[in-house]
Amino acid sequence: MTKDVMLVVGAGQISLAIARRVGSGTKIILGDKSVENANKMAAILAEAGYDVSATEMDLSSRDSILAMIDMGKQFGPIKYLISGAGVSPSQASIETILKVDLYGTAVLMEEVGKVIAPNGSAVVISRQSGHRMPALTANQDKELATTETEKLLDLDLLQVNNIENSLHAYQLAKRANEKRTMYEAVKWGERGARVNDIAPGIIVTPLALDEFNGIRGDFYKNMFAKSPSGRPGTADEVANLAELLLSDPAQFITGSTFLIDGGATASYFYGPLQKTK
Repeated sequence: MTKDVMLVVGAGQISLAIARRVGSGTKIILGDKSVENANKMAAILAEAGYDVSATEMDLSSRDSILAMIDMGKQFGPIKYLISGAGVSPSQASIETILKVDLYGTAVLMEEVGKVIAPNGSAVVISRQSGHRMPALTANQDKELATTETEKLLDLDLLQVNNIENSLHAYQLAKRANEKRTMYEAVKWGERGARVNDIAPGIIVTPLALDEFNGIRGDFYKNMFAKSPSGRPGTADEVANLAELLLSDPAQFITGSTFLIDGGATASYFYGPLQKTK
């Protein structure tokens, strides 16, 4: 007996919250570069009654992505994708951020899009950072959206000498996630499936705590303090939005990015955070 399969990439708090919200009745394949983290999160889901298998998966490797997809196909049709893996500016180099967050996410959408079941859906978790960098040219946006995946990292704007620091690389990666989601939505639509992007602001997770205690900690604390919400968000609040986007009532929503940041981006452009740019 087969089940609809949900691929969950990244054993983080946001991915876990979404999987708990929409994973009932599916076979969940949970992949993470740290098999220890994958097993830990899989145990939490299994103890709550979910059918889940953990696997080691490196988002920066096409072969690793394909291996996870093949594992999922053994249980049934791939119906859902939750792409929540990534590294933060305080954790990684420019090269690593581009290889994982930008290239890896593009390959993941491309490869899952080849096998996604009719009426399938996906959410890609990017970040608000893509909304805070200066606008790119129309041609640069198109390059990020449509360039062949194996040539993405050869683009001029993604060369290390053109990138200021790891935060700038992170912003470029998240902008690319959003543009790539639009491009992939067209191809996914040919299979009767959908893909959308969620761009969270500051969500309290272990990764975010690393940022709070890192070199940009004061910047992030000031950001949520001066946003309309006055606080960081929770993984469950992101899961509320993801639940809608993955569901049948959202059949008319695809190729879109949804900013969920407590108004921090609004404040950055039109409120008290303007002074900290």
